Amino acid sequence: MGILTSIFTWWNGATIGTRLFSARNGSRVGADEYGNVYFEGGTDVHGNPRRWVIYTGSNDASRVSPEWHGWLHGTHAETPDKALPPPRAWQAPAKPNMTGTREAYKPAGALEAGGKRAAATGDYEAWSPN
Repeated sequence: MGILTSIFTWWNGATIGTRLFSARNGSRVGADEYGNVYFEGGTDVHGNPRRWVIYTGSNDASRVSPEWHGWLHGTHAETPDKALPPPRAWQAPAKPNMTGTREAYKPAGALEAGGKRAAATGDYEAWSPN
């Protein structure tokens, strides 16, 4: 990322101002499997701790894992490695939102999936007001 991009555009990642603010006013709490870094510092008007994330790459909230989402929103006070049990063997890893990518879900009738739907079975009868 170029210096001008990091100064003026927030959608490609954290700006220089956000990084400086995080370094001065917050303490790094941890990082997740996507490389996002989590900070905590100060309190809000209600006395709750302020928590925020610096994304690696584009700012996409669906790239925050469910465990860290709970920490960011105050569901649990401790970081996920301390507050939550280890993941179960049957749990699939969290995936970011795939909308707009090749991996996006396309149901059977979608044009991108061929546009072919299963034939109606005849068990549907349209409602009529009369």
